[in-house]
Amino acid sequence: MLLGSALPALLLATACDGPGGTGHRAGPDPPPAPSPYAASSASAADLCTRLVAHWSREVLDGTTYGDYQSMGLSNGEYEILRDVVNAARSMKRRQGAGGAGELIDRQARSACAERYRYGAPSESPWQ
Repeated sequence: MLLGSALPALLLATACDGPGGTGHRAGPDPPPAPSPYAASSASAADLCTRLVAHWSREVLDGTTYGDYQSMGLSNGEYEILRDVVNAARSMKRRQGAGGAGELIDRQARSACAERYRYGAPSESPWQ
């Protein structure tokens, strides 16, 4: 009657595995993906920081000047750029290009993080 005693164990193993399974799990469940809201706000702040820092250097060096749309910025990001460039001009006069570059990176990162702290602004695409 070996079959009779082995049958409950076999049924239990099959029931736990589910249809088409292998009888064991590979490991713990993967961690949940970050929410789209958190991911989009982080990437928006990072993109803002990179764009503002890049265009701030270009404007400060006098190699370019354009409207915010041609730079790929929103109106609000362009306001950040203007503030950053104004501060960087003063810093460049006092401490040179190195000090101005550090200030650009620091202020762009801070202002963009603040702007996108709660996600993208919702008033309009130009804000």
